[in-house]
Amino acid sequence: MSTGAMSLEKLQREMAAAVMQPLTRDNGMRTHSADGRPMTAVAASFIAPNSRLNAFERLEIYNRQYWFRVLGALSEDFPALRAVVGPLRFEAISVAYLTSHPSRSFTLRNLGSHLPAWLAAHPEQAGRRHRLAHDVARVEWAFIEAFDSADRAPLTAGEIETLDGESRLALQPHLQLVALNFPVDDLVLQHHKHQKRQTSEAGLEPDREEEQEKPLELPRLRQRETWLAAHRVEMSVYYRRLEREEFQMLSAIRQGLPLAQAIAAGFAASRISAHRQALKVREWFATWAELGWICAPELESLIKP
Repeated sequence: MSTGAMSLEKLQREMAAAVMQPLTRDNGMRTHSADGRPMTAVAASFIAPNSRLNAFERLEIYNRQYWFRVLGALSEDFPALRAVVGPLRFEAISVAYLTSHPSRSFTLRNLGSHLPAWLAAHPEQAGRRHRLAHDVARVEWAFIEAFDSADRAPLTAGEIETLDGESRLALQPHLQLVALNFPVDDLVLQHHKHQKRQTSEAGLEPDREEEQEKPLELPRLRQRETWLAAHRVEMSVYYRRLEREEFQMLSAIRQGLPLAQAIAAGFAASRISAHRQALKVREWFATWAELGWICAPELESLIKP
């Protein structure tokens, strides 16, 4: 190993760049770095050989383990997306995405945070099902966000009854609102349950790990606008389909609009009669109160700059 005047920061960046470089088709380390240098020279600049492996081979171990781990984590977080596009295309998507957005966090929880937006910007990666795939990825990420985002003290039904048109509210941080082109929520849950069952069975029956993957048959989904809320109750994530007006009202509340404006935004372009609107608002607020979705806004958000 010849580090010369290489600083610790430079050494760390060199190794990170080498480890995060995509593998070859044979799951080996590439022969040249992204800037064209031979990887034998790159590895020798900060890794010493031992009695069994040279510097390239030692670095290759880390390169492989990094990619095996992040590809496995992404597959665990997005099983429904994998089913929609197929395992081979999903692997190609994963490599391309992780090359653009390598792991930057101490936790793998954040690994797929940019995947829905990345898929929207690269529709060719998902093929002819790209719009469906994008919706699926958004729902799967919403479930992740709902599972471990913050939980605040909700307003009680009595407190909600005291609100007026100027009241400003907030929503639970774990509540995720998603507007979809396809009704993919049931499909996502089906594949998550399938994945959990496979994991459990593999633990009980080791021989099953060697069997070829048996993907579930996808139902035919027609395009239909769907509004979804993903939320957490205790330590489980649930989803609830929303009416368009309900979704719009919740979105307006999240934006910080006063209650009267949020209600008006909810029923914008709606054909629901004024009488029915009043009944809907009462019904929705009762449901939101029961689910604990409505909170008081944080003090900082009420202070005008």
